[in-house]
Amino acid sequence: MDIASRRKQPIPVYAEMSSINPVVLFPGALKSRARDIASSFVASLVLGAGQFCTNPGLLLAVGGEDLDAFISTTATLLPEVNAQPMLTPSIAKAFCDGVARLTRHPEVKSIASGKAGSEYEGAAALFETSAGAFLAHHELQDEVFGAAGLIVRCKDMAQLDEVVDALEGQLTVALHLDDDDQDAARGLLPKLEMLAGRLLVNGFGTGVEVSPAMVHGGPFPATADGRSTSVGTLSIYRFLRPVSYQDFPAALLPAPLR
Repeated sequence: MDIASRRKQPIPVYAEMSSINPVVLFPGALKSRARDIASSFVASLVLGAGQFCTNPGLLLAVGGEDLDAFISTTATLLPEVNAQPMLTPSIAKAFCDGVARLTRHPEVKSIASGKAGSEYEGAAALFETSAGAFLAHHELQDEVFGAAGLIVRCKDMAQLDEVVDALEGQLTVALHLDDDDQDAARGLLPKLEMLAGRLLVNGFGTGVEVSPAMVHGGPFPATADGRSTSVGTLSIYRFLRPVSYQDFPAALLPAPLR
């Protein structure tokens, strides 16, 4: 961005830089279908070796038996997942370094990992920490690009709200909720609208479709410029500049305006 701004003719930069794509697991949804959500989460986490920029890397939930059931299911499923090739050797190394960093962190507990692979393959990994630790250690927000996820166990919805307040800009936020969760979700929505470019309910952000409604962008540092999208028809506006023709004779107007 600095280089682009110093050009003789500055140009805009649309860079995707970091997103851990939080998933909020509301109490009602966890109570009614913790295991089903866990199964879908694992599938999304490991899709393409976790190398989707919308990979679900952070889960926020209130602690209790229902969250324990979710964790138990993921701990059963993840060890059955094969390691997958990473895009480049440097990406594979960065992923392994990131997983090792979480493994060593004193406030983080390892939940499960996938099957080990070769030097350039990434084995999925899932970790857990407390909301207090997450708030105290900003480095736990650092993206680990690949199939790595971190569960943040909150004392109650008020503490979950604090965690949301502390998050940086994201590409996506997914909400898993039932009818009983709608009031709690409604209270969070104004914050989430400022936090991410795409909000979705009862799904995961790894499903991206080119359509007029798709937004693939978000507030800094998810992207350098959160006012546009890199996927979907609105992306054309990155390459257009408005021009006004005031009081022009019709014969001089561009053909589409005549």
